[in-house]
Amino acid sequence: MKVAVVGATGLVGSKMLQVLAERNFPVTDLLPVASERSVGKEVEFKGKKYKVVSMTDAIAAKPAVAIFSAGGSTSLEWAPQFADAGITVIDNSSAWRMDPTKPLVVPEINADILTANDKIIANPNCSTIQMVVALNPLHKKYGIKRVVVSTYQSVTGTGVKAVTQLLNERQGIVGDRAYKYPIDLNVIPQIDVFLENGYTKEEMKMVKETCKIMRDDSIRVTATTVRIPVIGGHSESVNVEFEKEFDLAEVRTLLQSAPGVVVVDDNVNQLYPMPMDAHEKDDVFVGRLRRDESQPNTLNMWVVSDNLRKGAATNAVQIAEYLARNFFI
Repeated sequence: MKVAVVGATGLVGSKMLQVLAERNFPVTDLLPVASERSVGKEVEFKGKKYKVVSMTDAIAAKPAVAIFSAGGSTSLEWAPQFADAGITVIDNSSAWRMDPTKPLVVPEINADILTANDKIIANPNCSTIQMVVALNPLHKKYGIKRVVVSTYQSVTGTGVKAVTQLLNERQGIVGDRAYKYPIDLNVIPQIDVFLENGYTKEEMKMVKETCKIMRDDSIRVTATTVRIPVIGGHSESVNVEFEKEFDLAEVRTLLQSAPGVVVVDDNVNQLYPMPMDAHEKDDVFVGRLRRDESQPNTLNMWVVSDNLRKGAATNAVQIAEYLARNFFI
């Protein structure tokens, strides 16, 4: 398959190239795509150098799939042009996620909604992906009424500039900032811009995307998203109220057998998921499983995943793998 990676020189784009290689995706011809100022630069894929090409050159080359990670405005402008040329776009920005005509996909949950006619497919928000992977098997069994989630999100979710800010602050270097405030030795309770309802855009993404992915608008979600001085991945404290009573041992069994989930839950040995353990892994790690003793039918759990992998690149490549298996090969 001829594959384009749009935004190939960015943090997520380079991770997409890495994941495509690691998973041995059947790439016969790679088209790394970036902004005009990056055209002609080289990226490496499976030990070979590829020159970055422009958007128009990529469209003219007619790849089967174009995986986008170049920001919402770029996706709004260019994804329809790729789609009009018959190229299937998997878009990592927020541009198309809540468009009712575009599928929003986490393969473990709802890949079955995809058809050969879907030319723009949305990759969900990183913090939403890891949460719904953990919630889905429990929703099937007990029916979720309400979710209260607080996130502890890595600076890698912002990009290279944020990582540089954190590392500069640790070394006492004054440099460009991705955030208004220091991030080292600090937490920032704002991710993305504030909306009129007092929530941030990131928080409302989690609310709306969860219902769409899980195909259930009755699930109530409220979120608080926080940036922390961590690089390895995102962590989430998730409080879930169910329609039905649950057995804690059964919850653990359901999660252990769920695709993409690894349970790390051993209080005796102080074992629980941490970002440093999830770093460079594709799984969603779940632990600290316990009953909420303040109200019935409610579970507390701790969910951790590498936001650049399952939260972005890996999920996008898994969508491409599903397309390849079912429509292209």
